[in-house]
Amino acid sequence: MLGCPGATAWLGPLPGAAPTGRGARGSSRWRSPSSGACQRPAVASLRPSHCVPPCRRVFPSCLKQAWDDHGTAMAGSAVPWHSYLGVIVSRETQWLEHFQRAEDILLTLLEDVHTREPRFLVDYARNLEAFEFALCASEDSVTVEVPLRIDGDVLQVLPCLPRDTPGGRSPGMGTCHLQVPSPATDLEDWTSVVGVMEQGGGARCLAPGKILQHLKELLISAIVHCRRSFLLHPGDLSAENLQEDAMELSLLIRGGWKTVRFDIVPVVRRYQEPLRLEGRQCERVFPEGSLRKATEEAHFVPASPHCWRSSTHIPILKLLQAVDTLKGPRLDSLRLLEQLRSQDWGEEGRKGGLTFNHLKMVLLWSTELFPSPEDWQDLEGSVYRLLVILLRCLATHRLPHFLHPEENLFHGDSSELASLYCKVESFAWNPRHFLYFHFGPPVRPGGSQGEPGTRALLQLPAEDTSYWDTAYFDILLSQFQVYQIQDNTRRSAMSQLLSKIRQEIPQQS
Repeated sequence: MLGCPGATAWLGPLPGAAPTGRGARGSSRWRSPSSGACQRPAVASLRPSHCVPPCRRVFPSCLKQAWDDHGTAMAGSAVPWHSYLGVIVSRETQWLEHFQRAEDILLTLLEDVHTREPRFLVDYARNLEAFEFALCASEDSVTVEVPLRIDGDVLQVLPCLPRDTPGGRSPGMGTCHLQVPSPATDLEDWTSVVGVMEQGGGARCLAPGKILQHLKELLISAIVHCRRSFLLHPGDLSAENLQEDAMELSLLIRGGWKTVRFDIVPVVRRYQEPLRLEGRQCERVFPEGSLRKATEEAHFVPASPHCWRSSTHIPILKLLQAVDTLKGPRLDSLRLLEQLRSQDWGEEGRKGGLTFNHLKMVLLWSTELFPSPEDWQDLEGSVYRLLVILLRCLATHRLPHFLHPEENLFHGDSSELASLYCKVESFAWNPRHFLYFHFGPPVRPGGSQGEPGTRALLQLPAEDTSYWDTAYFDILLSQFQVYQIQDNTRRSAMSQLLSKIRQEIPQQS
């Protein structure tokens, strides 16, 4: 999409519609093995009906905010923040339609797989995937979970040990085995013996490698069957990535002019004690019960041919959807930074660097660290609340996972993160230089560099928890001259922390 500062590419007004979804949990969200012929009980509820665009039905509140902001901006002089966002929002309707066309093909394949092997279930609740796809500006893949017909609550979780893996290699942090009860005879072909127990025998556990191989074979058979039945047209699907030795099965499916990459992963779901984030203010900031609902179910996906890991992909998306119900242009800020990441902050020829998953974490942290509705009154201020957290993470080379803060999500080398820091910092000091759409190479950072005092603040020791707090980030906002909070308590906390910082780095005081 080509544009310039002030450019707007708008569609007509969107009619309002209430969101619908494919089957909430407890209402036949996926097909049970005894439910007869394979059907789609709720697919029609997500398909375009009459003139209601699908994205309005998936996440209407976040789109409404963007359209309202656009109208406000156009009433006066065109503000680059709003016109840039307006172009981003205007394409989401079409993107959702392409996603749902591709999703129809995927569901057809998965239904065929289920018919051949009822232990692979079809989950029709895909609103979260559509929600994420519309927000993401790049060609990132969409993760699709295929639930296994297994009672996850009877499985025993065992830690993975080096002796349990071929060659004694380290199995990775947070990996585990899922031990099945001995009478589970219908799972024999999906299990293998792991370790040697005191009684002299091993533990019979689910083998992710065997399950992935079985699912791959069934997907190939389903593709062949659908082509022979003329359910697939030439060019609809590419399965060449199925040959890769990975922990997900990738299919490229064309939905209109846009191709969607689906990464298919088998998943074992089991209920768990909802996560409690001690010492955090999540419960006070996020909608009531949202953290409990997001973390009450564990999702185990393959980590290696022998081990599983607990995935936070779906819980994070549930929290992101909860954020969308709060007031203010929070998701609009994510949209805008995601477009910049895809357009100008990428490293050409590199797969690493900043990802959409990183930006999702930044938004969740900013929601917790900036708890007042006063923080989210306008688009510019909202964007800077994400920016100061992102800059801090890039400067310290550490982005903590929102649900597991001990885990660092930055795995790139120092030079790559330093390059990203310069790009993000350049935008923070001169956003107008970047707020336009263009073809060709990314926009180069302008000549103006950040102030030494701000850089010194950003590089304070990450080990000190007082530098991961609202008062600290309020100081950074004031450096960028976007701090307009009138709360005396917060201003006092900021002043006290600033006095402490001046004692520690007097040369910058």
